[in-house]
Amino acid sequence: MAAVGEGRITYDARGLAEPQAEAPHVAEIDGDRATFDAHGLSTRLINLELRRLLYEEGVTDVTVQNPGAKHSLGVGILTRCRIAFEGSLGYFGCGLIDGPEIHITGRVGWSACENMMSGVVTVAGNAGSLTGAALRGGDLVLHGRVGARTGIDQKGGTIIVLGDAGMMTGFMMQRGRMILCGDVGHGLGDSMYDGTIYVAGKVASLGIDCVPGEWNDADSEFVERKFRIHALGSPPEFQKFVCGKKLYNYDNLEPSERKLVL
Repeated sequence: MAAVGEGRITYDARGLAEPQAEAPHVAEIDGDRATFDAHGLSTRLINLELRRLLYEEGVTDVTVQNPGAKHSLGVGILTRCRIAFEGSLGYFGCGLIDGPEIHITGRVGWSACENMMSGVVTVAGNAGSLTGAALRGGDLVLHGRVGARTGIDQKGGTIIVLGDAGMMTGFMMQRGRMILCGDVGHGLGDSMYDGTIYVAGKVASLGIDCVPGEWNDADSEFVERKFRIHALGSPPEFQKFVCGKKLYNYDNLEPSERKLVL
């Protein structure tokens, strides 16, 4: 790797130079806080500036102004910190994170917080489809509506939606919990293996092997605690849905038996 000016050059398999961007150093730093305007910056430059502040400058609280609904912002943050995006994000925002507390004042596109490991993400507006896909830990709080397949393949953590949720929410859910305060589309919890889904509104239809569950004191304690932690007020009355566990040995069933299950 050869350094040229402020950039660095690497070479591909054909021997052609590939200039690599560096952080733009546009943030205003005040102690452990920093603010920068992302207007006119590419996704790569915004993420590079974030990483420079968090990993090189020791900043623990960053505000990003005018993110411009760009895709893949705030991804791969693996440290405890606070990040505020003053605006909307595009697709794949805040994916692969482990530890940060992130607040988004606008909306988010598809696949927000995919593979989130830990931390807290709060979205003030609506979210697209596949929100919280493969979520593994932490809390994802959405104050607006969410699209189809929210929480698909969820493996842990908690997803809280104050608005309505689209079709196939909780599809192939494996673990974790969802708290849905609005109405939910068709196919709730389809093919779920484990986990718990709480719904306050109407459910258009249940998916395969998603069945009503028996409410207990632990459910009340969990829901009330999450509402208290995130200052969401008093929780409404919820229904509980869990896996019926009829598909656990689905591959071993004869064709005629599969028809009975489905």
